[in-house]
Amino acid sequence: MAGGIAGRKDCFAVVTLLMKKSPGQILVVLVAVGNQKEAVRIGEGMVNARLAACANIITGIQSIYHWKGKVVKAKEVLLILKSTRPRYRALERAIKTMHTYETPEIIALPVKEGFEQYIGWVCDETHS
Repeated sequence: MAGGIAGRKDCFAVVTLLMKKSPGQILVVLVAVGNQKEAVRIGEGMVNARLAACANIITGIQSIYHWKGKVVKAKEVLLILKSTRPRYRALERAIKTMHTYETPEIIALPVKEGFEQYIGWVCDETHS
């Protein structure tokens, strides 16, 4: 009987490891910032802190939104971060401390599917 219990524990450990590195653990986090310098600063900060595995910067974004009773048209830069669910809250806090906006856009989108090696890499880089 004891052997059967140990077997279950081993199986549970394998299932836990597989779940840990599943696509469902990965998040794509979108952050709009005012300029490329800010995007690089935040992106490097998140990667260096291991809160994100990767940062992509897309320039030339035109945003239109309501802010304090007015419609605003602004040029922005989109920062795309790859992270994990376990690291999200710390990532969000860190972004808020570095971001210049009063109410920064920080949106996390779950990944449904992904290349297994890339998923593993993101988890490894973020120590998730």
